[in-house]
Amino acid sequence: MHEHAWLWLLPAAPLLGSLACAVLHFLTLAARRSRPDARGPGTLGATVAVLAMAGAFGLAVLAFQALRGLPPDDRVLRSPAWEWISTGVFPIDVALVIDPLSSVMTLVITGVGLLIHVYASGYMKGDPGYAKFFAYLNLFVFAMLLLVLSSSLPGLFIGWEGVGLCSYLLIGFWYEKGWPAEAGQKAFVMNRIGDACFLLGTFLIARSLGTLDLGAIVQAAPGAMSSQASGGLAANLALAGLLLFAGACGKSAQIPLFTWLPDAMAGPTPVSALIHAATMVTAGVYLLVRLNPIFAASPALMLLVAAIGAATALVAGSSALLQRDIKKVLAYSTVSQLGFMFLGLGTGAFAAAIFHLVTHAFFKALLFLGAGSVIHGMHEEQDMHRMGGLARRMPQTFATFLAGAAALSGLPLMSGFFSKDEILASACAHGGPYWALWGVGLFAAALTAFYTWRMVALTFFGRERFDAAHVHPHESPFSMTMPLWILAVLSVVGGALGLPEVTHLPHLLGEWLEPVTEPGARLLAAQHAGGEHLSAGVEWALLGLGAAIALVFAHKGFYACEKGPEWDEAVARAKPKLSEFLTGAWGLDRFYTRAIVQPLVLLAFGIAVVVDQFAIDGLVDGSGALARTLGARARSMATGQIAAYGLWMGAAAAFLLLFFLLRGS
Repeated sequence: MHEHAWLWLLPAAPLLGSLACAVLHFLTLAARRSRPDARGPGTLGATVAVLAMAGAFGLAVLAFQALRGLPPDDRVLRSPAWEWISTGVFPIDVALVIDPLSSVMTLVITGVGLLIHVYASGYMKGDPGYAKFFAYLNLFVFAMLLLVLSSSLPGLFIGWEGVGLCSYLLIGFWYEKGWPAEAGQKAFVMNRIGDACFLLGTFLIARSLGTLDLGAIVQAAPGAMSSQASGGLAANLALAGLLLFAGACGKSAQIPLFTWLPDAMAGPTPVSALIHAATMVTAGVYLLVRLNPIFAASPALMLLVAAIGAATALVAGSSALLQRDIKKVLAYSTVSQLGFMFLGLGTGAFAAAIFHLVTHAFFKALLFLGAGSVIHGMHEEQDMHRMGGLARRMPQTFATFLAGAAALSGLPLMSGFFSKDEILASACAHGGPYWALWGVGLFAAALTAFYTWRMVALTFFGRERFDAAHVHPHESPFSMTMPLWILAVLSVVGGALGLPEVTHLPHLLGEWLEPVTEPGARLLAAQHAGGEHLSAGVEWALLGLGAAIALVFAHKGFYACEKGPEWDEAVARAKPKLSEFLTGAWGLDRFYTRAIVQPLVLLAFGIAVVVDQFAIDGLVDGSGALARTLGARARSMATGQIAAYGLWMGAAAAFLLLFFLLRGS
């Protein structure tokens, strides 16, 4: 292990950028108080934030290069540590660690994050809270970097909560519109459910293993969960893994905690790209890969992870089929692709899950930013039924969006083709109940191809369905199109990071991540000794099958949408209940509203009225009224007449005499 104090500069760069942007925002507010039309220094916010991100990206590249120069079994950089909390049993240190897994995450977070910051400099131009937006955006990146670099679970949890707070601030950035504020609250509350499970899992690990250091947990977990270990200890660790998985379901939007993510589209489009592509929603995937031995040692837990992932991919993929809002299609697509990642994790394909995380960051950031370019050019219109024919009006956005759509749908040789196929191949290789999950994943992949090309056709092809007299679509400025072209190239060539074994080329990402994924892989190999393995012929057949499905549904998507929204309307008329069922995410959001939210609101109203206003307020107000009444009576006795005072004194003396006589008898 090699110590490097400069590792702290990596998260410090966006943190300092956030503080500088916050100062610029307050200076702008002060300038506007004296002169309402003053621009103030807030316009420098984008420059400061982009420079901070560029610095962080440069440091991430430097850390990656430093790791490359080390032997594969010693690729760990650690900052100097100091004791943060002393529990009396074990200390909790504050330190940052970069290994192959965290190096990949930091490159994705800072690289894709930098492009999103550049894009946002043009997209958010003219917004009154320009500097404040970039302060939140930089703070978000700082929290995410803290999450992936922390050496212990408590440090990871601070970053975990930090991204939750920043997502609330960014989703509700335009809170004055009403709906964004509600969406931010929904995301915040639903994530707290998962966070509570995360904490409980952390407590169980601390009790079972006597440490919260991530490296120590990975080393101790296999032995603690082995057949020779205490049954109670193994059960506690399995339960801890289940609770941590529940926390990951909240952050990474898996069933049953996924309904917050489609509503998060209420935030600005750069926020959607940052949260849904490269950062917050991938935190759960990172957590499971980081602690892979805990999950790999429990076959039942692995099957549950895979089943939840496959179900999420299917539910979200089908929910995207009939959406009209272009950002809603991409939101449900994100949930579905995260489901594929968890399907890969549940089958032990940890490197494949990270591979899909990386490629998804490329093409989903591209698609969100491309959608933002469309919305910007269409003067804030998001309904695809009111678009059409934009390929001629916005050629650069169209060309780059096409590359992202090809990668998402899994067209041959695109990045998504290789990463998604590797996950499905892993599910197929396991056999048994995983065959059913493979079938679900294959069907979800087909749905992905259909809704992706439906989105492309409705947006860019066919007749123009907008009012050309009032809406004049135009291409976005260079600050917005330049990140699109870079991400388009990455979406096309990113598959080279993880080519399948049948190509006889090195799986670069798999080899790089092997020191991190090897403990879990070793446990899985012991469980499935002599099990099924895919032959090269079967793997080629799967590649061909995936390519055929993607191409067929790409054609069907164009065919179904060649007449624009008429196909959607025909489905809604022919199958109204099915249409409502799919667009409403299988009714889960409505179920939560009716079964949980509304009863809790009613209970809160009842407590506010009955307990607070009548019981508590009534008691307090009644006590005050009684004191006022007694005071008024006592005041009325003070008449100033000696005879009256004597009468009261005599009556009191007679009362006391009678009291003592009765007591004595």
